[in-house]
Amino acid sequence: MTEIDLAVIGLGYVGMPLAKEAVAAGLRVVGVDVDPRKVEALNAGQSYIDDLTDADLDHMLANGFSATLDETVLARSNTVVICVPTPLDEDHRPDLSSVEGATMTVARNLTQGTLVVLESTTWPGTTDEVARPLLEASGLVAGKDFHLAFSPERIDPGNPKYGLRNTPKVVGGFTTGCRDRATAFYGQFIEQVVTVSGTREAEMAKLLENTYRHVNIALVNEMAIFCDELGVDLWESIEAAATKPFGFHKFLPGPGVGGHCIPVDPSYLSYTVRKLGYPFRFVELAQEINERMPSYVVARVQRLLNRYKKPVNGARVVMLGVTYKPDIADERETPALPVARALLELGAELTFADPYVKEWSVDGTPVPREEDLAEAVANADVTLLLQQHAAFDLGMVEAKAKLVLDTRGVLTEGERVERL
Repeated sequence: MTEIDLAVIGLGYVGMPLAKEAVAAGLRVVGVDVDPRKVEALNAGQSYIDDLTDADLDHMLANGFSATLDETVLARSNTVVICVPTPLDEDHRPDLSSVEGATMTVARNLTQGTLVVLESTTWPGTTDEVARPLLEASGLVAGKDFHLAFSPERIDPGNPKYGLRNTPKVVGGFTTGCRDRATAFYGQFIEQVVTVSGTREAEMAKLLENTYRHVNIALVNEMAIFCDELGVDLWESIEAAATKPFGFHKFLPGPGVGGHCIPVDPSYLSYTVRKLGYPFRFVELAQEINERMPSYVVARVQRLLNRYKKPVNGARVVMLGVTYKPDIADERETPALPVARALLELGAELTFADPYVKEWSVDGTPVPREEDLAEAVANADVTLLLQQHAAFDLGMVEAKAKLVLDTRGVLTEGERVERL
C-alpha cells in the first residue's frame, strides 16, 4: 500500500492550511476527520474554509490529497499532526475531549518511527501528561519508538500578508531527537522553524501570545468606557500614541473579543495557574472586562435611542457585520451573538447585514438578513456597526443612517454618529 507522508487529524481552520502547504511542497497528504459532511465536501472540491478556495482544493485533490473517515490510514503515515478544537466547557475549564479522542485514535494505529505532533492550543504539560501516556498505551515508547512534539498553530484567518508558509513555526520536542525530527518535517514547507527546549515551552509560547493580546484589548476596552464619560476621544489618543516608534503597540477597543483563540486560550493558562493554588489575576480581569463589552455596547444603543426619546422595545436595529473579524465568514465566539441576544431580550426588532453570512440565528431564533444595505440603514432606528467589512459602503452608512453606533472607530463622529 502507498506510504503517506502526512496525515492531518482535524480538517478545519488549522488542519486544512497545513494540508494545503504540505501538498504544495510535494508531500503525500491525507486528511482524517470524524465529520462525514466535511469529508464529503472536501472530496467533492467544496471548501468551507475562508483561506482555502475551491480552486486551491481542486489543486490539492489533483495532487493526491484526499479526506477520509478511515483511521487506519494513520498506520501508513510517517507523520501525524493533530489539529482538533480545544474549547472551554460550560464552567470555562479546558475541554480536551477532542484531543484525547484524536490521540487515542493515533495510538490504535501507531507504528514504529512515526512522528506525532499536537498543534491544538492547550495548557503547558498536555503533550507530556495527557498525549504521551495515551500514545504509549500502544506499547511504543515516546522518544525511542516514535517521535512526539508540540507545535502551536498560528493561523490568522483572512490575513493577506502572513500565512502558514511565512509565519515562523515554534517547535518543541519530547526529546532532542523528537524536536529535530519535527523541525525537519516542518522545514519542508515553512520558511522559518523556531525551536524551544521542550513541549511545555512551546505550549506556553502560544498561550503567552494570545494572553498578551487579550490583556491589551481589555486595557483599551476599559479605557473606552471611562474615556466616554470623561469626554476624551480615545480613538484619537490611540492614533497619537501609535506615532511613538518604540515601546508601544496599537490595540483598538471593540464590542468584545471573538475567534478561535483570544476568548479561549487565556483561560487555559488561568486554569494551569489555578492548579498551583492561586489565580492569574491579569487574565481573569481581562476576561471580565472583555466579556462585559457586549452589554456595554447595548447600553450605548439604549442611551443613543433615549436621546431621541425612543425605547429599545420596538426599535428597529440593524447590525452590520456578525463575524468575529472583517472580511471573513468565521463566526466563532463572535461578540455579535451576546449583543444580539441582549437586544432581543429588550424587545428590539433586529436584522443583520453581512456579505459573508447568509443565515444567522440567536439561540435558535433566526435573525432576518438585509439584502439592500442602503435601504436597511435608512429604515433602521439605529445602525450598529460591529464589523467593518470592506464590502460595506461606510460613506453611505454615514449619509443615510438615522443613528449609528460605530464600535470600530471607522466612521466620522457627528450629530448622528457615535463611536464606542
